[in-house]
Amino acid sequence: MSRPTDAARPAGGRGQGGDTARADVGGPPRGDVRTGTAGATTGATVNGAGDGTDRLPVRPYGDLALLVDLPGLDEVHALAAALRARRVPGVADVVPAARTVLVLLDDTASSADLARVEGEVRTAWASVARRGHAEGGTDPDSRAGAPGEAAVVEIPVVYDGEDLADVAAWAGLSVGEVVARHTGREYVVAFGGFMPGFGYLTEVDPAIAAPRLATPRTRVPAGSVALAGDLTAVYPRATPGGWRLLGRTDVDLFDVDRDPPALLTAGTRVRFRAVERLDDDQDGGARGDQTVGEGDEAARDGGRTPVGGGGGGGGSDDGGGAAAGGPGRARQDRLVPGATGAPGAPGAAERVGRGAPREPRGVEVLAPGLLTLVEDGGRPGWAAAGVGRSGAADQGALRLVNRLLANDGAAAALEVTLGGLAVRFHERATFALAGAPAPATLDGTPVGMQALLVARPGSVLRLGFPVGGARTYVGVRGGFEAPPVLGSRSYDVLAELGPAPLRAGDLVAIGPRPSALPVVEAVPSRRAFPTGGPVGVALDVRGGPRPEWFDDDALATLLEGEFEVSNASNRVGLRLSGPTIRRRRGEPASEGLVPGAIQVPPDGNPVLFLRDHPVTGGYPVIAVVAADGLDTAAQLRPGDRVSFRWARAGRQVRDVGRVGT
Repeated sequence: MSRPTDAARPAGGRGQGGDTARADVGGPPRGDVRTGTAGATTGATVNGAGDGTDRLPVRPYGDLALLVDLPGLDEVHALAAALRARRVPGVADVVPAARTVLVLLDDTASSADLARVEGEVRTAWASVARRGHAEGGTDPDSRAGAPGEAAVVEIPVVYDGEDLADVAAWAGLSVGEVVARHTGREYVVAFGGFMPGFGYLTEVDPAIAAPRLATPRTRVPAGSVALAGDLTAVYPRATPGGWRLLGRTDVDLFDVDRDPPALLTAGTRVRFRAVERLDDDQDGGARGDQTVGEGDEAARDGGRTPVGGGGGGGGSDDGGGAAAGGPGRARQDRLVPGATGAPGAPGAAERVGRGAPREPRGVEVLAPGLLTLVEDGGRPGWAAAGVGRSGAADQGALRLVNRLLANDGAAAALEVTLGGLAVRFHERATFALAGAPAPATLDGTPVGMQALLVARPGSVLRLGFPVGGARTYVGVRGGFEAPPVLGSRSYDVLAELGPAPLRAGDLVAIGPRPSALPVVEAVPSRRAFPTGGPVGVALDVRGGPRPEWFDDDALATLLEGEFEVSNASNRVGLRLSGPTIRRRRGEPASEGLVPGAIQVPPDGNPVLFLRDHPVTGGYPVIAVVAADGLDTAAQLRPGDRVSFRWARAGRQVRDVGRVGT
């Protein structure tokens, strides 16, 4: 690796960040927490009441979110706490970041809901401002985890990182002096994001604030203690990243059984302590292999295969399974849900060994295909801990299959990527298929999509390769059961949370049958799925929240060009190849992301984020796919062509309750 020189330093001198390029989707973003956003506009649609709330910069972020610009972290924490306390109806999550608060609405929200929630945001800010004015500053009681309210978290570190000597050379110091400066001060968690347990720590000594790598690594080991300008952090799990590695720790940063799950929450004070070895070290602390092939970057989100990203078969030691010390590792062992009891009784999701002496129930996986996941409506409400909502990639298909079966709309189904699934039913069950149309047989007899079907004990269902689209959903009356993680049965391939990807031999329980009965036996499909032909898919978009990062030529390139979905795509996002989109150099401060956000890295190749996107990001977003196009985007597969066009003024509210939509 080349050593950074003075030429690599940012123009403002040490400790002020830099605009070095980064080509990874998954690496943590980098932005100056204290000098972050630029060019905020008010864009108010709800007037204040003479208390300054009409001047609060609130801007729409696509159809289902609002982004609020604020002066600093104290204000961010105060507003986020106030919004959570208000429990605003229709708000799915609140995402604090460097100088912004992102307010995410439910998938079924309308434009009227967006305006109503904006009013709630302004009211919450008015209450914060009034209390702050009365007390001479931001209300200290509203600051989430303000410094000084909790004990200091001490993190032991073996300082043997690959970039330690490079940072010393950049700073003009010895390695020992760099370590002394890194351990010699107390840090504060500004906010969480990127992935579960990842906390952005401020107050780095400016003398050692070296910029990130010009070329990011395809894999940073779990537990790496890293530096990027005026921020430092610990990687909870293995991931691509461009931060400079100073050392490593074995502290468990995220545990789903802990309350709160994240060790480093906003406002937590942190100190690093140098040690010679860690408790987890063996043979004198030798570190495992840290490098993988270039192509593995795309597959790091749970498996070896692009698009599916989740590796239904086996696992791997370089990003294919839950890394040691990674988030939710207790939930990422091989889960084999099983069910016992009379038909219609609640399924008991539990560990059942293969060949267990009890009579099997539920559904047995004979072949998982490329990737089969248990997915439901997702896990909103955990963004502050770095946990995204996740859930079924095609939420419309999930709602449709559950509507057919008279299930709750968020009941769990099997999400099958590019076919190949084979399952055996061990009890009588009513099921249905939706999403990407795939040839299917039940005991060798062809069966159709979006129709009520009945399987008897011993029946075998097989799915072929879909004729269009990428993801087919298999639902059963009662929904599929699996141990919930943070309130959801969905598997998040970026966070590696939830029931692990299915493999041959797994038993998946069926839940209690609902009291409501289906009202129709079949519905025609009203959707057109991508087929990979010469005619591409056009997605409606709305402007991104940071237009100042792009000029008119960049927008013209996006709207007039045609892009192709690359193989390095999955549930996290679609990497698009095609015309290069030009943007300003540098990186904005980190802020929340939404499904459908089209982010532009320094290389100019856009990334369209899907359901398992990072909670926060540091690249500017040029546009956001309109809410009605998110499910279509989730059905794109490698080789499909896609173009973008401005959405019509005013949003058409979807009728999510109508069967057949």
